[in-house]
Amino acid sequence: MSTHDLYVNAPAGPVWEVPAAGAARFSWDYDDGRDRLLALYQKGKDKQWDGATRIDWSIEVDPYDPLGTPDEVLTLHGTRHWAKMTEKNKGDLRRHYSSWQFSQFLHGEQGAMVCAARIVESVPDLDAKFYSATQTMDEARHAEIYGRFLHEKIGMLYPINDNLRGLLDDTLRDSRWDMPYLGMQVLIEGLALAAFGMIRDTTDKPLPKQILAYVMQDEARHVAFGRMALRDYYRQLTDAELREREEFVIEGCHLMRDRLRGVEVLENFGIPRKEAEELSEQSEFLHLFRKLLFSRIVPCVKDIGLWGERLQKAYLDMGVFDLGDSSLDLLMRQDEEIAEALDRERFAAEEAERVAEVEAAIEEGAAEVS
Repeated sequence: MSTHDLYVNAPAGPVWEVPAAGAARFSWDYDDGRDRLLALYQKGKDKQWDGATRIDWSIEVDPYDPLGTPDEVLTLHGTRHWAKMTEKNKGDLRRHYSSWQFSQFLHGEQGAMVCAARIVESVPDLDAKFYSATQTMDEARHAEIYGRFLHEKIGMLYPINDNLRGLLDDTLRDSRWDMPYLGMQVLIEGLALAAFGMIRDTTDKPLPKQILAYVMQDEARHVAFGRMALRDYYRQLTDAELREREEFVIEGCHLMRDRLRGVEVLENFGIPRKEAEELSEQSEFLHLFRKLLFSRIVPCVKDIGLWGERLQKAYLDMGVFDLGDSSLDLLMRQDEEIAEALDRERFAAEEAERVAEVEAAIEEGAAEVS
């Protein structure tokens, strides 16, 4: 079945074309480069994995409750609309919300793949090109995995959200080589990591937990890459140049915050857009979700040196300023440990199954002999 047959609403055309801007840069300096980036490049090579085999796709998923979502976190819960809904309607709502979330993850990963390829093309340093090449492969794998989950397990997709599309467009159209780093590695990847983590840590369903944990293990490296490269570069910029980047961050944060309401889902349940927006803004869960979404981005922005008065005020107004003191290194270590723990659990279970099969075969053989 074609992907286009699974879209709830038709995308705006089969292909989205964003005019390329900026120069392709070649470096003739083949010395070793920066140790930190080369170590990250080595880790990127070592940590490559196959989504077709590392993830257990045989696990069944209920498309009407893919994530085990409690009633209380659904925007319509407690409203007049909820009282009219049947159990089937509620299952449909869970399916649509899961489809919407994972569709935005999918579209974001394709955007990340294109941005990583753009970084390979435009960044002047060879060590950064090397690492970006491994990231491009990572993002391709993530898009493959999210696409497979949506096709095979949920059977429904949503088009790219307008605000995510707008941020990608701004990121890709900018001719400055550092903007794909800032737009993708810091903003989109940072916010995606927080969204992935919230679902990973709350779902009781093994397949989405596996997918999100393994993707996050990769994404932690990507954010580290952006931090290293931009911290070095932004030390050289003038105050005016730094203010331009801070304005981009402020606008991007507003776009990403507003993107996460899922208004499109409510519209597909017959609720007018204005009311859908109001209901979303009243959701206590959405308020908590929004704050958690900035747990990765605010400390990263501060770390790379974008911390002017206007940016600080924007974060104060959003209620996320205090997140600037969070430890990104600790969060990334936790992401690594969770993925590795899942691997250990799965390998231990597979080993136990193999031992049981061998013991059963031995017993069966002994019974035949006797």
